[in-house]
Parts: sequence; structure tokens; C-alpha cells
Amino acid sequence: MNMVMRTRSDSGRPLTDLEILEQVTVLNLDTGELVPLSLAEDRLPKCVNPLSLHIMRLTSEYVSNPNSHKDRESDEESVDLKKDSGPHDTVDAKKVWRKAKWIRKKIEKTVEKTVNKLKDVADEVKHSRHSEDIDTSEEETMSPDARPSVKIKASGSHKGPYEFEGIKVLQELTGEHSGAIWTMKFSSCGRLLASAGQDHILRIWVLRDSYSYFDDMRQRYNAEGKVSPTPSQENIGMQQNDEHAKSENAEASEDMKGPFMPKPFCTYEGHTADLLDISWSKNYFILSSSMDKTVRLWHISRRECLCCFQHIDFVTAIAFHPRDDRYFLSGSLDGKLRLWNIPDKKVALWNELDGQTKLITTVSFCQNGKFAVIGSYDGRCIFYYTEQLKYYTQIHVRSTRGKNAQGRKISGIEPMPGEDKILVTSNDSRIRLYDLCGLTLSCKYKGYVNVSSQIRASFSHDGKYVISGSENQFIYIWKTHHDYSKFSSARRDRNDYWEGIKAHNAVVTTAVFAPHPHLISCQLDQNEQHCSTTDGCYVIASADFSGAIKIFINKPKTKSSGATEMPAS
Repeated sequence: MNMVMRTRSDSGRPLTDLEILEQVTVLNLDTGELVPLSLAEDRLPKCVNPLSLHIMRLTSEYVSNPNSHKDRESDEESVDLKKDSGPHDTVDAKKVWRKAKWIRKKIEKTVEKTVNKLKDVADEVKHSRHSEDIDTSEEETMSPDARPSVKIKASGSHKGPYEFEGIKVLQELTGEHSGAIWTMKFSSCGRLLASAGQDHILRIWVLRDSYSYFDDMRQRYNAEGKVSPTPSQENIGMQQNDEHAKSENAEASEDMKGPFMPKPFCTYEGHTADLLDISWSKNYFILSSSMDKTVRLWHISRRECLCCFQHIDFVTAIAFHPRDDRYFLSGSLDGKLRLWNIPDKKVALWNELDGQTKLITTVSFCQNGKFAVIGSYDGRCIFYYTEQLKYYTQIHVRSTRGKNAQGRKISGIEPMPGEDKILVTSNDSRIRLYDLCGLTLSCKYKGYVNVSSQIRASFSHDGKYVISGSENQFIYIWKTHHDYSKFSSARRDRNDYWEGIKAHNAVVTTAVFAPHPHLISCQLDQNEQHCSTTDGCYVIASADFSGAIKIFINKPKTKSSGATEMPAS
């Protein structure tokens, strides 16, 4: 966005740096207000996440505040009036100037009080209002089997039956993360959950029934002398933290009702800035990327960092190769896509994004590693042959007309289980499903809010549902293939039939389905016979801007489950 910055007042006085910065505003993700850039950096993370702020600096895409200098002009005009007045009018001019200043301060105080009141109800207004693209009203009701803090809402045209009306909160993992959680992912086995974000620390959570297995693995590696012979102070600190967590977990394991141990299985320190993405391999290696311009490699059995991969700018996204975990992709704001060889600790192949805005915001593999695909800040999905990292094709992720005709930042790309399709999340509050055979749009999912966050959508383990966090504090769920038989007039390439879960009091930065929900369901029931009938059970993990993690379960409706039907309005 091109802006004209005022460097002098109308009277010719040079403006200070602070006054110049006040002409530029950024969006507060919590309240929706426009905050002067001069205050934004001091008030992080309340105003805007640091990745978005850094991208704003690189692209100069701020929101100008045309009224920011009006107050100063009025003051300067008053001063000029005082200076230009004649000797007989000096006293009267002073009185008028002082009176005007007093009135202005009174108005400012009144406005400030009003704004503060509006802030208190801003969040309620956000999630009570429907998305601007849906004309029908929302239904919001309490889940019959859920705790009082969980609310379910659905699009007005979605009259039921509701798939997730019986959802319950199983566990809350709070008090560990300090600040926002930007990324959270399950391991492929479903027994481990990794979370990371603003406090620079990678945390690994383990299922209660699997704690002994992974603890034995860690002890076995340590007994074989596979740790560093001269551990750093950082590693010694991590060892002490792990031992402390182990003792706390042992004390709490008897009384704990949730599926995960209440304390992290291990915490990995080493990054010096926010962690933006994580990726699991099938062999329990884990990668973490950060705003400190590095990617670090860890293993669940080790306490120390195994390798550090340096970059030129923020590393926004990483992905292990799905068939060969000796390789991984990294995408950076320097515009370069890199395929790393882990054993050689160097870049095997690389390619550079073309165009004016060379910012890579997400990366992934598709078709079982045949293609590497990146998402860009200007709304493109670009495909490369993985073997040579040569350009193949691209998709412009945007609407054909309207306000979304210009591409917006791609915040997530995920392949669909068992099909040649990919799910693309972008900052126009849209999620799109593309068919890779013809590079055509299969479906567009609407209803959630994603204007400037790094929120990304993902599939359930069976591919039947799509889930995403949202800036309005809800978790949104859509059916991948909605039944349109009852809605003959509805378009098959649009899905406005969503269900929302309200359980957080801050922006939901990430929400994911567990890959093997039966592990958690069986653990809770402790009944092997019941475990064989867990089809239709779904487990969700979500995290928010305040650092809270919540685990949910939604079991299939059966006569014995006690689930009741929600009355249709």
C-alpha cells in the first residue's frame, strides 16, 4: 500500500519520529482496533504477532491513519492563532486557546472511556456475529454432554443433525507455555504431541499409557552413552528440567484423569526467538523452525540438539520428506526453498521464488513426496519436482472477483489422506480444496476468521472433516464432502455448513485432529471390548494466543452413550 507520510506540520515544524510513527497503524488481533505503530512494538504480543509485524516491515503494507495528524494540526493552528494575533487580542486568544485545549482533553477522556467499554465486549461481539458472507443467522447452544465452558454453534443454514454436539473437554494443559502457541502437531503414531511458540521452547507431551515406553527408550539411549561426552550448560539445564518433570509426572499420574501426562515429557531449549513451525518424522525425530533464522533437529530419546541449520531470514515452515527422513524442506522469508540433506548437514537442492514479493510462508510435500509445494505471501501455491527441485506449475489462490480477487498470504498447505488433493489456508478467511489432477478448485470452506494470522487448516485422520482455529476464539469444523441432497440450490463447490466450538478466551492459533483417536478413547475407557468399536470417535487438540492447550473428544452417538439429540430451531 502506497502512503504519503507527513514529515512537517502545516506550520512548517518538523515532526518528531514518534509523531511520524503515529501516522501508521496496525490491526490488534485481540480487539480489532487500529493501534499506532509507535505503540505496537511495545505492546507485543497484544497487538500483532511478531511474524506479521516483520512481514509488514518487509512489504510496507501498513494501514494508514489519515486522522492521526488532525489533532496536532488543531493544536498548531491554535498556537499560530496566538502568535499572529495583535497585542490587544493576546489575552483573549490565550483564554480561547486554553478553553479549547480543556474541551479537547475532556472529549479525549470521554472517548477513551467509551473505547475501553467497547474493548470489554469486543470479543463477545466478534463470535456472536456471523461471517459477513453468510446471510442466515447462527444457532448457538450448549453441548449436552460437554462442560459448561464449551459452546457449540453452527451456520444458520446448517439445521442438523450436528456431528460434534457431544464434544467434551478431556484435559487442559496450562501453566507451561508463556505467551502464544504458534504451532502444535501430533507425531505420526499419535502418542506424542509437540507444541511451540512465543517462549522459544519446544515441548513434547506424551500419552499417559505411553510414558513408560518413551522413558525406557530415553534411558536406554543414555545408558549406551549416546549423549554428548561434554554436555553444555544448556543440556545440563534440560536434563535437570526433565528429571524434575519426571518426578512431577510420577506424583500426578495416580490422580490424573486426562489422556496426557500433566507435565511435558521433555522440553527443548536452544532457539532464541519465536518458534514458527515443527515437523515429525516417523522415527521420532522432530524439526523446529524459528524467527532466529535457524532450524534445529531433535530426537525424543535425546536431550540435546542434534544439529542446527542456518538460514538468512525467518524460517516460516519446515517439512520432513514423507518417505526418506534424511531430507527435509525449509521455506524462508528470504524467498528460497531449500531441500536439506541431514547426514551431510548441507543444502542438497534449492530454488528461489520469483515475483516482487519473495516471501515463502508455508511448505509441504504432496503425492507422497513426488512434489514439493510452497505457499507465498502474495497468494500462490507453487509446485516443484522434488528430485531436482525444478518448477512444475502453480495455482493462484484467489477469488475470481470481489475483495478477495487479489491473492492473500498462504498460511497452510496439507495433502488430503488417500487422494490427490491439497488443502490450502489463506488470509482471506477461506480454506480451499484443490484437485491436483486438473489443478481445479473442488471446494471452498467459509465461516471462520483468518485475516493476518498463521492459522492453518488440516484434515481428520479419516479425511472426513476439515478443522481450523480462528481469530474469533472458535474452532471451526466442516465436512470434507457435505451432503447437498437436502439443499438443491446450494453450490457443490462451496461449503458454508460449519460447526464451531467455543472453549478458548483468546485467538485459537492452532487446532488439529489426533491421528489415532482410539488410543485415547481406549485409555479413558480401560475396556478392550469397547476399544474395538471406536469408529466415529474424534480427538481434537487446540491451542490459543494465551498459551493454553485443550484436548477434546467426540464419540459416536449410541444408545448407551447417553447422547441426546439437539432440537432443531
